[in-house]
Amino acid sequence: MAELRPSGAPGPAAPPAPGPSAPPAFASLFPPGLHAIYGECRRLYPDQPNPLQVTAIVKYWLGGPDPLDYVSMYRNVGSPSANIPEHWHYISFGLSDLYGDSRVHEFTGTDGPSGFGFELTFRLKRETGESAPPTWPAELMQGLARYVFQSENTFCSGDHVSWHSPLDNSESRIQHMLLTEDPQMQPVQTPFGVVTFLQIVGVCTEELHAAQQWNGQGILELLRTVPVAGGPWLITDMRRGETIFEIDPHLQQERVDKGIETDGSNLSGVSAKCAWDDLSRPPEDDEDSRSICIGTQPRRLSGKDTEQIRETLRRGLEINSKPVLPPINPQRQNGFTHDRAPSRKDSLESDSSTAIVPHELIRTRQLESVHLKFNQESGALIPLCLRGRLLHGRHFTYKSITGDMAITFVSTGVEGAFATEEHPYAAHGPWLQILLTEEFVEKMLEDLEDLTSPEEVSLFHSNSGLQSPGARVCLSVCQSPSSNFPKSTAGLRRS
Repeated sequence: MAELRPSGAPGPAAPPAPGPSAPPAFASLFPPGLHAIYGECRRLYPDQPNPLQVTAIVKYWLGGPDPLDYVSMYRNVGSPSANIPEHWHYISFGLSDLYGDSRVHEFTGTDGPSGFGFELTFRLKRETGESAPPTWPAELMQGLARYVFQSENTFCSGDHVSWHSPLDNSESRIQHMLLTEDPQMQPVQTPFGVVTFLQIVGVCTEELHAAQQWNGQGILELLRTVPVAGGPWLITDMRRGETIFEIDPHLQQERVDKGIETDGSNLSGVSAKCAWDDLSRPPEDDEDSRSICIGTQPRRLSGKDTEQIRETLRRGLEINSKPVLPPINPQRQNGFTHDRAPSRKDSLESDSSTAIVPHELIRTRQLESVHLKFNQESGALIPLCLRGRLLHGRHFTYKSITGDMAITFVSTGVEGAFATEEHPYAAHGPWLQILLTEEFVEKMLEDLEDLTSPEEVSLFHSNSGLQSPGARVCLSVCQSPSSNFPKSTAGLRRS
């Protein structure tokens, strides 16, 4: 639950927002991380020292449901001469470490990221006669923050989120999101680490699909060139009724299709509704991790496997001549590299879990037959996985959001995989890898053509004589919702 009030209004949880010139005695009482972000806001909006805020009545660290302590809302006049309309600018507080006392985020030092290392922003076109900002974007930001806190999957520029509903619960065509660097907010060095600002950009379904098939950064650049679709600052207009491809039909063929053909896709994986079974032989008992069934509680991924899967997704974003999967055996430093937030308590493990198996005790197993199960949306991405990734010598990972398991497809050009041409199906605990030759990928694409239509359902069985003798993969895509696969899939994203 949240309330709306000016940031300078009296309240038990947040004093007035000070600027860089706040009195030292007051600044010393103000949470240092919050003070640092407010300083950047005051630099950008010196004439709005006390903007309207949506604030969580019960803070997350006191057991409340909303991870963001505050969302500030500013009025930005834009720049008509540069095709930048007047708009509302929303800025979150809570994904980074505001307090430095471990009530929410573990302090990891001043040189790395603060908390998750970023805050969210959103720019919404101001409607004529609108005197106050709508508050629905604050709830949207809270929803994304809940995903980050629950999964510990961080966002980066170019990521996408498939939302499957108008962002403002209207009849709008803007039903999904891309993320990019905020064009005005500069990274902030706080006493608890660095904070960057990622801006949410509302997009249509067709634009989301283009981002998945090609890459998010490419679609963001196209949106910047179309004023009514975002313009230079990528301002979301919920009244936009046309996609960029309807506004300029040449963009699809001349930019997106050519980009897919040349570059492939830089979407290296998604969080999805998926599962896999070992069909080689039935499990010996309930604890045998060779069978990962939808209807049962799966063996949990170890912390090391989880880190390797995350690293797989991250490395897939890099366009290398020789894609590499992280090695399975060497000891690795716990945490992300580059601008990723370091791993804290692993989101796949819980204090109450008794199913976690130490990484060193799980051996890699070669399988003869596997059954892959996807819901309809996840299954619709299989042609992208094959055509946009494997045919370009890369890999693609489905990481389950309904159970602790993962499925990674790898091509013969990927190093470091435990699936090989001799043993194309291999599992390390609940992490399955499937190696597909180029010839087999082409055969699968022919058999999976129906999946390009969202209304179709396909059941694909293949006896892979192209790889090891007797190897077989069965693939099922479920159309109707069930207890195993809920109807909607939120949070499909590049990681």
